[in-house]
Amino acid sequence: MDKNNGKLPIFGVGPIYVLTCLLLTVLGLCINYCGFINIGEIHSLKSMMYFVGIIFIIIGLVLWIISVLIQKITEDIKKGILVTTGVYAIVRNPIYSAFIFIFSGALFIASNWLLLFLPFVFWLYLTILMKLTEEKWLFDKFGNEYIIYCKKVNRVIPWFRK
Repeated sequence: MDKNNGKLPIFGVGPIYVLTCLLLTVLGLCINYCGFINIGEIHSLKSMMYFVGIIFIIIGLVLWIISVLIQKITEDIKKGILVTTGVYAIVRNPIYSAFIFIFSGALFIASNWLLLFLPFVFWLYLTILMKLTEEKWLFDKFGNEYIIYCKKVNRVIPWFRK
């Protein structure tokens, strides 16, 4: 965060988070397809796992398109506005959620239960990053308004307001 001008960087922790999770996903898939973790293959549920993976990828793409292209979040960040409407009414970080869904979808398609621990790693990693960086900055900038928003809307998992 750039404390000199009081503005949140447009990308936040996004590049660090996305690149790390992408690397872990690709590494996991490579290890799987090279046959190093055959013990975790789920042959009997392969079709279902593939279907779930495709659904997750579609959900991720929709979240990303709505939050970036339709709601144009970068414009609101430049203006210093706390966005709580649209997709931001069901998840505080839809762009990061989008990548969790996309990467998790790819892991589901691999049909190996040993790879399914990675989405939990992605969630934990994002939670820690957010608490240490962006959420701290947003609390400092928006105070009680942000606290109320946090109580109503999940950080990563899309859900209807509480």
